[in-house]
Amino acid sequence: MRYEGPREDAALFQPIVHTGWRFYVLLAALVIVVIWGVSAYYRQLSLGLGVTGMNRPVFMGVYIVNFVFFIGLSHAGTLISAILRIVGAEWRRPFTRAAEAVTLFSLPFGAGSIIIDLGRPDRLLNVIQYGSFRSPILWDVTAVSLYLLSSLFYFYFALIPDVAMCRDRLQDVSTFRKRLYELLALGWTGSGQQYRRLNVVMNIMALWLTMLVVTVHTVVSWIFGMTIVPGWHTAIIGPYFLVGAIFAGAAALIIIAAILRKAYHLENYIKPVHFRALSSFVLALSLAWFYFTVAEFMTVYYGDEPAHMVVFNAKFWEEFASAFWLTVVLCFVVPVVILGNPFTRTITGAVIASVGINVGMWLERYTVVVPSLTRPRLPYGIGVYRPTWEEWAITAGCFALFALLFALFTKVVPVIAVWEVHEAKELAIPEAVERLKSYFPGTVSATRE
Repeated sequence: MRYEGPREDAALFQPIVHTGWRFYVLLAALVIVVIWGVSAYYRQLSLGLGVTGMNRPVFMGVYIVNFVFFIGLSHAGTLISAILRIVGAEWRRPFTRAAEAVTLFSLPFGAGSIIIDLGRPDRLLNVIQYGSFRSPILWDVTAVSLYLLSSLFYFYFALIPDVAMCRDRLQDVSTFRKRLYELLALGWTGSGQQYRRLNVVMNIMALWLTMLVVTVHTVVSWIFGMTIVPGWHTAIIGPYFLVGAIFAGAAALIIIAAILRKAYHLENYIKPVHFRALSSFVLALSLAWFYFTVAEFMTVYYGDEPAHMVVFNAKFWEEFASAFWLTVVLCFVVPVVILGNPFTRTITGAVIASVGINVGMWLERYTVVVPSLTRPRLPYGIGVYRPTWEEWAITAGCFALFALLFALFTKVVPVIAVWEVHEAKELAIPEAVERLKSYFPGTVSATRE
């Protein structure tokens, strides 16, 4: 496969044109993990949920944690590509394609975690056949389905110009790939009228998705908050979940962008200035998350209601204390120390902080779901939950399959939206050039990496 087009765009098409042996090694490793997860799920499906650590009264565990985490991760695309598009943040452009892909590939794993959690997956149809909108579960099914469908359209619309470039500039491609590009391009010619129409559609979709991103994770939180379970029944749980979701999604995007930058030699496009902008945003989200955490637990502590204090003590001082305090360190202390210091707010520092944030946010979801179930209001004893190897294998398989799909995606279309980079250069007005020129490819930056 050969690339024939403007030389300045060659680096963006290089991942599609050339595939090294390291890529195949990565695919093989991911496939092995996926097979391990599939075999564990087959065992669970055959023997029942008894192979998991779930029991009475702990009837939800790692799978529901994964559900909340993946749905939150999906907000990275809406946040970076849609919300920042509305406010005109120019630094978003190198991240938009990767962010949209994160949304598209993580949402099915969020919804799929619910199916994995069912001992009888076929009974999921009962939600559609017999569901009632008086139940928050049906609210969630409706919101997530609508979010997935809308994200798919938004992702596809943004792809059309670059798919057309692949159709026109990539030579010696296979017949299947050539026909695929022709089909997906929808006859795109790149005229000014087409670009104007695309921008109108993208702006409308951005507004729609901004509303959905708030709705979806608020509804996810209401599955917990609409109950009277101690630790869940709180009015703040909606915005608390939403901030945490955007926090984890933005941090995940830093990790993915750093990997793409290094693996595909995109240093001329994804630059330190972009990471500094996204790191500052993540730092602000860390402070917001910590504010909600303090507000939540201070209210519980001051109210001193016995049922809620039992859960409070389990998180702060008892068997869940290590997970809870590690969450605080990874999601607040580490980001503030690293990202709050201009000398450590480098690409490496941002990646280190972001890895910690995502580990911490997964643990945060764990300490939301499990402790409340181990301290029920009903006359049970204290519950115990320890995830089994089947649960960990299935979880690893989900993350591996997510990474596998993303890796394959990078070999089909450019991982940076070429048309958006061109648009940024063409639309820069004189008084904004000094502010925006460091975002454009080819500009020498003296900043550290």
